[in-house]
Amino acid sequence: ASLSQLTSSRGSETGDSASIRSSIPNAEAGEVENVFNDFAAESGVTHQDSSGLLQFPEFQADDVEDDFASEFEPVGEVKEGGENEELLLQRWKAKRKHYLILSAAGKPIWTRHGDGSLISTYVGVIQTIISFYEDSNDRLCSFSAADAKFVIVTRGSLHLVAISRIHESDDQLRLQLEALYMQILSTLTLPSLSHLFSVRPSTDLKRPLQGSETLLSTLADSFTRGSPSTLLSSLECLRIRKSHRQTINNALLKSKANSLLYGLVAAGGRLVSVVRPRKHSLHPGDLQLLFNMIFEAEGVKAGGGESWIPVCLPGFNNSGYLYMYVDFLDLRGDPGNAESTTTKEDSVAIILISADKESFFELQAMRNALVDRMLTICAFKQMEKHDSLKVIKTAIDKGRPSTTDIVPGTVLHHFLYKSKANVQFTMSAYDPEFSTTSRRRRLISTYNNLHASIHAKHTHVKVHHCVSQSASSLAWVTPIFELYCVAGPHANRNALAQSASKVVQWVHQEEERLFIIGGAVSLSLILCRKI
Repeated sequence: ASLSQLTSSRGSETGDSASIRSSIPNAEAGEVENVFNDFAAESGVTHQDSSGLLQFPEFQADDVEDDFASEFEPVGEVKEGGENEELLLQRWKAKRKHYLILSAAGKPIWTRHGDGSLISTYVGVIQTIISFYEDSNDRLCSFSAADAKFVIVTRGSLHLVAISRIHESDDQLRLQLEALYMQILSTLTLPSLSHLFSVRPSTDLKRPLQGSETLLSTLADSFTRGSPSTLLSSLECLRIRKSHRQTINNALLKSKANSLLYGLVAAGGRLVSVVRPRKHSLHPGDLQLLFNMIFEAEGVKAGGGESWIPVCLPGFNNSGYLYMYVDFLDLRGDPGNAESTTTKEDSVAIILISADKESFFELQAMRNALVDRMLTICAFKQMEKHDSLKVIKTAIDKGRPSTTDIVPGTVLHHFLYKSKANVQFTMSAYDPEFSTTSRRRRLISTYNNLHASIHAKHTHVKVHHCVSQSASSLAWVTPIFELYCVAGPHANRNALAQSASKVVQWVHQEEERLFIIGGAVSLSLILCRKI
């Protein structure tokens, strides 16, 4: 196997000095070549066949779907006599994706599949390779062996390792490892982590991290299934009218407790509304950690009722704890009695964050006042009552729009759109083309390919077109937005470009419904409590 230093870097995020409209070419049939030609003088349009920066993933027919669900099944435990060890190792090797966290001393701290004793030999080999480079005052970033890609991120006394046989670039895997590291910091904080290893370099971190294994596993599984949020380093919002969102913002501000730092209303992992201190926006990585804990890990929701959780938000301050009040609303009945059977997509949570660990009852009172206002507040100057919870439920039930809802007759099967200024994204519905987990995974692999290819360029405006036996796709990046879209293999290039242009125009028209622009701003800022 050849070892190679990582040399690629992510494309820079150019500042936003123009409007969205200024980056949209006309969508008429006669002018659709603008997407490929008008920008050519500036960037040069690239066309890619199936042998690109990443091998372009083929979409298999439904009758030969991979059993992708087995990827997330437990490997099993070694029996006392060890007679099943070989079987378990075969199961472990069959996984497409692995994540390992090791200490600098070589101790396995956490692994997504299997346990440290089962895979100790493999852990030892990886640690030996890392140490070889460190002894040479060098740093190993990545290497490949057969069809597997290994990416290593070192943070202090921790080595985080991703092993992938899925279509992902080194940079994309590195982002995932950084998110896992932030998940560790959300439990321990950076000073605590540094202190543990400074006192005892051979510290076994398993005990301090006890209880966090589920959070690490659910976060890792979201990467394996395919996470647009992680790929784009942005968050998704629930699409509602600007006036409805402003009503919820006003309810948050009018109900605000003195100790509140951040207040959020979230639905199914999508942000509905946020109140924040002036000049202190929530980091997308912090929101990803919160949503993973609240909507994915099940621990908070399964506990029922209200939750009070100490948490570190590394993007905000990696040195101290904040305190988070969480309560789920039941949109089917009593708003204070959400049932655990509610699905993730139907789950609506009120999340209130404070630096004061004694503020539980104050935030509880804020939650009650907020729900009352959301149920009864008048919409601006209209006399009729405006039930914000009903608005949220309607938006959840409606779901994401299909590509044909946006562009009738379009060749597009799916798209992702990122607003750079707002660090938020929107996308079309997965159904009907990508209704299964395995087909969604292949879709995200296609986006991985586009994202890696387009960000390998260092130009102002970038367009990348890719065709394979099963799909054609387009990436279009400007200083204002990023658009990635997928169509069938026989889609006409002009039709693909025309549809892409119309999607961007639709986003411009719907911008204040799709994205939270600014959010509600409070004047107070209380720094989080240091340990």
